[in-house]
Amino acid sequence: MRRLFPAAPGPAALVDREWDLSEIADAYAYPEERLPGAGWLRANMVSSADGAAHHGGRSRPLSSAADKRVFGVLRQLADVVIVGAETVREERYRPARARSEFAERRAAAGQAPVPAIAVLSASLHLDFSLPLFAEPLVPTLLLTGARAPHAGLALAREAGVEVITAGEGSGAEPARVKAELARRGYPRMLTEGGPRLLGQLVTAGVVDELCLSWAPRYTAGTAPRIVSGPELDAPRELELTDVLEDSGFLFTRYRRR
Repeated sequence: MRRLFPAAPGPAALVDREWDLSEIADAYAYPEERLPGAGWLRANMVSSADGAAHHGGRSRPLSSAADKRVFGVLRQLADVVIVGAETVREERYRPARARSEFAERRAAAGQAPVPAIAVLSASLHLDFSLPLFAEPLVPTLLLTGARAPHAGLALAREAGVEVITAGEGSGAEPARVKAELARRGYPRMLTEGGPRLLGQLVTAGVVDELCLSWAPRYTAGTAPRIVSGPELDAPRELELTDVLEDSGFLFTRYRRR
């Protein structure tokens, strides 16, 4: 891995070598000064060179060893990982694992041993016997609306899931998700999509940062882009802050202007 932007001083700046996990963690550190109050919502997505967010319904075919390392580090830096119910079903999400390499860093930041997983769902059509709900080290969170199906709510609570009401209708309102999680002590937020959820969060204007991995691969087909949903009234500007490279993969980082 090597840093392409911003350029670092010295002749070794562009040397391609394997970074250890602490170096990757430092490169992706949350802006701690921005956490008090509303918190910081980061999105992490991967895209093929021709713009596909997945292949065959899954993101794994677009990934690489370096991408998986970045993915793992971003999870270990977060207090909570936000995902949509569709992604939970398609990817068969599992709870976050504790990693000894991050134990000291998380303890120093006052974090739980692992990030909580927060699932957004209106229908509550979820298998609450899955490890994500039945075997987490910290309780899985379910964000939904005040009019969510009572039967689904009962099953969720019976499974030990913490239910958070973040909307007046059947589902969670994206504009409220960030505030509700920050209020409950989860200021370092990470969403891994999918595209529909990210589209809702982008439209609501609550995404602070986008970490986008560009895979040097074609997919063709009809897969969605990393953000899907109604077109915005006008494009929203992003500021490029970082570019890393490994084996042709570009790991870019943007902040909302």
